[in-house]
Amino acid sequence: MLHIKSKWIALAGVGLSLTGFAFSQSADNKALIDALIKKGVLTDQEAKEITAEVARDQASQDVEFNSDKYIQKVTIGGRWQVQYVGLGTSIDGTAVNPVSTEHFLLRRIYLNFGVQFADGFSGAVSYDAAVGAFNQAIVQWKQSDLFSIRAGLDKAPFGYEELLSSGELKAIERSTITNYIDNGANGRRLGASAYRVGVFAGGKYDGFYYAVALTNPERNEYAGDSTNTSVLINGSGGVGSAGGPTTNKFASYGTVGYGGTFGEGSHKGSYKVGYETGYLPDQGGPGATIGGGQNIWLNGAFADITVGAFNLSGEYEEANDDSGVAVHHNANIHGYWIQPSIKLTPQWEAVANYSAINSDGRGVALSDVVRSAPSGGTMNKADELYLGLNYYIKGNDVKLQAGYVHGESNDTVKGAPAKAQTDGLRSQFQVQF
Repeated sequence: MLHIKSKWIALAGVGLSLTGFAFSQSADNKALIDALIKKGVLTDQEAKEITAEVARDQASQDVEFNSDKYIQKVTIGGRWQVQYVGLGTSIDGTAVNPVSTEHFLLRRIYLNFGVQFADGFSGAVSYDAAVGAFNQAIVQWKQSDLFSIRAGLDKAPFGYEELLSSGELKAIERSTITNYIDNGANGRRLGASAYRVGVFAGGKYDGFYYAVALTNPERNEYAGDSTNTSVLINGSGGVGSAGGPTTNKFASYGTVGYGGTFGEGSHKGSYKVGYETGYLPDQGGPGATIGGGQNIWLNGAFADITVGAFNLSGEYEEANDDSGVAVHHNANIHGYWIQPSIKLTPQWEAVANYSAINSDGRGVALSDVVRSAPSGGTMNKADELYLGLNYYIKGNDVKLQAGYVHGESNDTVKGAPAKAQTDGLRSQFQVQF
């Protein structure tokens, strides 16, 4: 026992010695290690491991670039997703249906860079080379877990499913209601959340968490020219675009929630619930018309519960769009998604996702809400069912996903009965680091 105690005291001494001296002391350190090896306190292998560990520690120390800037850590990451989509749409009473989608595609090629500075400051940039768009470009100051603030391009804190990382989605793509509210405005979809340039703040404490934001009202994503007078292109503005009469009023967002754990053993579980809201001035109105004093209010609620291998999550969202159908004819767009899943084994997971949307007369096409689906015409309602399997080769870092997609749209915005449906397969291979 005396030898063991002496050995660990010596190990601690070597560690302190090596980390406490500069590189100019390397000769003395080597002599100390050699002496400990001769006395039998350290083996050759233990000496090599200590030396390597100290070298790694020294390599990760702050790097001084000038008198007032210090980099503590630099991170590089990425996410690559390759999909195959085979979806066909049929329209009741139509002799010729739209051309089906049968295609391989690079869904995402994310390149992520992050820098951690001293005193709680950091920065991050994420770029999607697949579509030439930014996903994040922020600078942040974190005072504590209770409060951090960041400025730049980020996702607005509205939409639980939208805020889930694309690398963690169990049903490959997001649901109908999420796509309708968040994706770029096209005269039917609202483009009312997701990517925004602005100021964001949030924090957490003992299960409680919150996030708020004050942003430009238009969706930002692409590398825009600040001198371009066409602020919105396909419902999105460039991250460098200048504002104009229709986009000069700030949008505001907020989410509050609470989460925790319960049970033990095989019945141990976790839960998360929350409420979300948003306000976009001058972004409402019929079709793609904005800036006429018509506003959009967003509201939603979500829950996510896990018990053992089983998970159930869901969300309800609504958007009140002033004159969203026509002048003085508002639209109360609402919908929901619900997703049960179960781990069959540590690697295999079965998942189902059902979502539905009612556009309240504004109009929705299958192509608006089911990604890659051919349009079935403008209808009033739409829903989608996804049934799939996920194979986790190395968690979410390397996984295969595949599933069956069935979507329907019905009832024209004029009230006449009509129906279109989409059926097919979607699969995805993902690698991230």
